[in-house]
Amino acid sequence: MSETKTKHPKALWFLFGTEMWERFGYYLMLGIFALYMLDGWNNGGMGFDSATKSDIYGTYLGLVYLTPFIGGLLADRIIGYRRSIILGGLMMAAGYFLLSVHNVTSFYVALLLIILGNGFFKPNISTLVGNLYSTEELKSKKDAGYNIFYMGINIGAFICNFVAAFMRINYGWGHAFAAAGVGMLVGVIIFLIGTKHYKHVDVIKPVKETDMSTVKIFGLTVLPMFAFGVLGYLIPGNFLGSDTNDAFIIGCLPVIIFFIYLAFTAEAKESRAIKALLAVFTCVILFFAIFHQNGDALTIWAEDHTDRKMPQSISNAASKMGMAEIVVNNDIVSSDSAQFSKQIAEMREQEKKMPAETKVQLKARADYSAKIEQFEKSRKYFSSLPADQIPEKGKDLKLYSTELYQSINPFWVVLLTPLIVGIFGFLRRKNREPSTPTKIAIGLIITALSALVMVGAVLATNNLSVKAGSMWLIASYGVITIGELCLSPMGLSLVSKLSPPRITALMMGGFFLAISVGNKLSGMLSSMWENTPHKENFFYMNAALVLGAAVLLFLMLKWLNRVMKENNVQ
Repeated sequence: MSETKTKHPKALWFLFGTEMWERFGYYLMLGIFALYMLDGWNNGGMGFDSATKSDIYGTYLGLVYLTPFIGGLLADRIIGYRRSIILGGLMMAAGYFLLSVHNVTSFYVALLLIILGNGFFKPNISTLVGNLYSTEELKSKKDAGYNIFYMGINIGAFICNFVAAFMRINYGWGHAFAAAGVGMLVGVIIFLIGTKHYKHVDVIKPVKETDMSTVKIFGLTVLPMFAFGVLGYLIPGNFLGSDTNDAFIIGCLPVIIFFIYLAFTAEAKESRAIKALLAVFTCVILFFAIFHQNGDALTIWAEDHTDRKMPQSISNAASKMGMAEIVVNNDIVSSDSAQFSKQIAEMREQEKKMPAETKVQLKARADYSAKIEQFEKSRKYFSSLPADQIPEKGKDLKLYSTELYQSINPFWVVLLTPLIVGIFGFLRRKNREPSTPTKIAIGLIITALSALVMVGAVLATNNLSVKAGSMWLIASYGVITIGELCLSPMGLSLVSKLSPPRITALMMGGFFLAISVGNKLSGMLSSMWENTPHKENFFYMNAALVLGAAVLLFLMLKWLNRVMKENNVQ
């Protein structure tokens, strides 16, 4: 497409495809991450307890969005955006492939590669999108461009969970993670093919004499970040629930202080723009603290408390395609709790005594372990199912795989993006379009409503004594998606609009730092799920937190809109 007032740059569609496949891999991994950590070791999982799972989940999600600060700075000053994106994509692909190796050491090395790779990839592809709209005739279409780009993210996130379910059910966890690696490589290839369309906007901006050197920035932020993180980990006791929580939050302090320093030492106009961005970043932290519980607390809700039974018309086809999860009623599952626990314990002892030297013996032991896991999973699913819905002994139920519930949010994004873009386009033509900060504030209000939908879901289960219908999750994801579309792509657009040009990727890294802190908080909040006796209070808490952020942002809107007007942006 030509770069006209009525059309988006052709480069957008290559970046769209690149991001789609990168997010395919990222969300495939994230959709099964919590389930993989909870699954038994002999069944191919990591065998972690619930608290450890939430701690690792939150720390990973926090770090994966903390490293864009480093990747954005290096791209702005040294590497450039395109090389950073390619380097990051290859590192993430290596991480996904390494996750397919069932080993504790490779598990943590893989997470490190994904964390570092995302740091190089994420802020810089978002910056390139913004750079495409730097001309006067395209500036007004920047919000719409980011919405389209964001839809690409969610097409990948929608497709990936079907692939994850198929690979996991039929071939195991390792093959599912390998599929994520393949998706990331496809994204890198698409990016390389489209190079000629965006190489002209991959320009390293000159550094001003008053700017800090790259070495000094690293010395004042990155090194102290690691030092503070180690200090937080070693401090006796836990201020924030675990050593990793302390290490992460304390480790972020030098980077946060750096951005505050940047805001107060820049020239007046730039200073006001940076302060405005930091104010918005502070508010969106709580959005991501709630939103990214979809991979932890809401995944556990789907697994344990949602009626996932497939209708007969779907289950037959799904079984033939290897896409149905099966729970079976048998003598063990139908026994009382004490008898069930005793029999499972006896089976575990028998498992330990089984020889495991030859390939045949190893396979027999693995099959026996899988049988135990199946019994435990069936018992857990049937425990809150009405008696008239439990199949006869020897019969089974075919269930939607839990991973598929991760596709609800991206499905809504793909469905609703044209609607949201159309509404804002209509308002723009009428000169009534809300400013970008106003859209973000509206998004926070809507996010609070999504948490209240889940309060209704808990109440419908009579304090988890029965299962909730899938419609509760579908509705909650639908509501939060509207909030997400008003907030997440608008945040990217706001950074691109307000950032001083020479530090755009660095400020994009600041936006991802806010996401990082929010993600870590999501893990910390999710860890409270198991110990909250009345589960509706968990979602009331979520609603209150994000509503508080919305009120704060609304109070700042007049000032934020004034800064936007001063910088000649909407």
